[in-house]
Amino acid sequence: MASLSSLLPPIGIPLLVAFFVLFVSLWILSYILEWLRELEDSAQSAHTAFLEDPTSLENHDKTLCPSVFDPAQKYLSLIIPAFNEEDRLPVYIEETLRYLQRRALIDKTFTYEIIVVDDGSTDKTVKVAFDYVRKHTLDRVRVIKLGRNYGKGAAVRKGMLCARGELLLMLDADGATKITDLEKLETEIKNMAEQQSSLRANRAGPPLGVGDSSVVVFGSRAHLEQKALATRKWYRNFLMKGFHFCVLLVAGRGVRDTQCGFKMFTRAAARQLFVNLRLKRWCFDVELVYLCKKLRIPIREVAVTWTEIPGSKVKLLSIVHMLIELVLIRLGYGLQIWKIQRDFMIK
Repeated sequence: MASLSSLLPPIGIPLLVAFFVLFVSLWILSYILEWLRELEDSAQSAHTAFLEDPTSLENHDKTLCPSVFDPAQKYLSLIIPAFNEEDRLPVYIEETLRYLQRRALIDKTFTYEIIVVDDGSTDKTVKVAFDYVRKHTLDRVRVIKLGRNYGKGAAVRKGMLCARGELLLMLDADGATKITDLEKLETEIKNMAEQQSSLRANRAGPPLGVGDSSVVVFGSRAHLEQKALATRKWYRNFLMKGFHFCVLLVAGRGVRDTQCGFKMFTRAAARQLFVNLRLKRWCFDVELVYLCKKLRIPIREVAVTWTEIPGSKVKLLSIVHMLIELVLIRLGYGLQIWKIQRDFMIK
């Protein structure tokens, strides 16, 4: 039986290979472009969400969430994305509520809310969160259900867009960062806001309140990097070093730790950033850095106390997915499929 090479002219096989490579490349490109457009359509869709009230007598009455574009009603909003956190969530909420209640007793102007955004959990996370709503009222603890698992970025975005605080803090449900460290971020963000307000006063117009200044503070674990490198497996160090190099290519210099789940935003900054956020999973933090630079929102890092918590959900395959998302950031904004919205309607 004649082989394929004998049936084709000498140049035929290279042409066939080239055609095959071109076909596969175009198919991958079309898939990526469709993915980018879907993320853009999702970001531009309605930002409405509903709170479920477990204290209602029937079927958990649903209340339309407030909007980050409304005037602030609280001093501090704490947004906790949660996926299958029935064990760790109550421990951290208890610690957080004790801290918040102590501050509220000392300072009557200190008002707060905790927003738990359930990212399609299949365990009893929602039940646990509802128990705290019943105990502390819907005004102080709120639960938003996404319905299915979209990803941490989508959960944080939804919570931020529905927050009532002048300052908005995102924090992980595992309690890896001490809640008291929010004071470090709070002090820094107030200093930055005061500097912005002073610059504005020197030009024209009334001074800005802390929530009206567009500034961001990231909690950082960069000071713990050497210790982490010494205890982590070599291949995880290799992958993380590669990831950090790719982050540098996408977002540039200026932020040493993009992935710490402890970040504070002023209300003005949250309005600009989260309405533009497209990524729904791991690399939304990097996209936030990219958006801050494009929107000229200053970022500062503050060292926080951080503890390795068993049960981390960042698997090796997740790192591969993160690298793919970094490519999406470059393509989405580079090809202008993702357009940055700069004009906002504030109520």
